[in-house]
Amino acid sequence: MSASQPQLDAIAIFSHPDDAELSVAGTLLKLKQQGYRTAVIDMTRGEMGTRGTPEIRAAEAEAAATAMNLDLRLNLGLPDGHICLNDESRTAVVRLIRQYQPKLLLTTHWDDPHPDHANTARIVREAARLATMLRYDLEGGYAAVRMPAIMHSLYSRLVIPSFIVDVSDFVEAKMAAIKTHVSQFYDAESVEPETRISDASFLNQIEFRMRYFGSLIGVAAGEAYYVREALNVDDPLALLSQPMNIYS
Repeated sequence: MSASQPQLDAIAIFSHPDDAELSVAGTLLKLKQQGYRTAVIDMTRGEMGTRGTPEIRAAEAEAAATAMNLDLRLNLGLPDGHICLNDESRTAVVRLIRQYQPKLLLTTHWDDPHPDHANTARIVREAARLATMLRYDLEGGYAAVRMPAIMHSLYSRLVIPSFIVDVSDFVEAKMAAIKTHVSQFYDAESVEPETRISDASFLNQIEFRMRYFGSLIGVAAGEAYYVREALNVDDPLALLSQPMNIYS
């Protein structure tokens, strides 16, 4: 998967090489099935992680990209544990947005407890706006573009979802993509230090979370998102008459 790809429809921008898989893989798989061109951009190589090495994690990320049938996966190589909202990080994302002209960006929420995740959300929001400004980063070689829509994957239980994507048909494929990151998750034979995500129960928690969000809309599994901007709904009847199982 090279950087010489044509325009993309949806780009997921996350901090570490397994973040997109854990958060939005079901949605990316669904978008791909619907005929859209999808990509993942990793901000860092995950070199601060307790387990694995940057080289191992890069190979795992490529395997996950294949599992998600992505059109592109890139790594910006920013310093893990030190992602900051600054000109370097914003400009890097601006150039990606201008080069690939996505209609949609998926990223974390700024209320995420991990500083890298929270700062990635802020970088993406600012870069998406700056990418529309004609005179910003003139030396970058890319023209200004229309601002893409942004949807934030939810981690915090304090944030109410704006909507939930039905990913019932993609649970198995999502979990398979996650499990390509062998160094990071449970392996009974691993001799590396244990972490929260390497605990034997962690992957079950990810699936339970999908099942919970699915239950809120009356389906088997879902991924929840927050959008800060008002949604432009063309057909409210089609939107609101979808089968749901909500009790108030």
